Amino acid sequence: MDNAIISDQFNDIEKKVARLIEICKKHEAANLELQNKIKSLEEELLGKIEAEKSYAQEKALIRSKIDSLLVRIEEIIDV
Repeated sequence: MDNAIISDQFNDIEKKVARLIEICKKHEAANLELQNKIKSLEEELLGKIEAEKSYAQEKALIRSKIDSLLVRIEEIIDV
């Protein structure tokens, strides 16, 4: 009878281990999806950062040209 109990316990353990392995595989798949999503979001963020830098440079250039034109207009008015 002891062997039957031990055998049942081993069967229960094997089922639980199989279930844990299944859960681990699901988590690995979910983890991989999340890692891919993070990589995609990081690439998107880098693109937006570059676009923002470009926009800031363009804005500074436009501001510089406007200031230059205002100075020229002031010079013409003062003459």
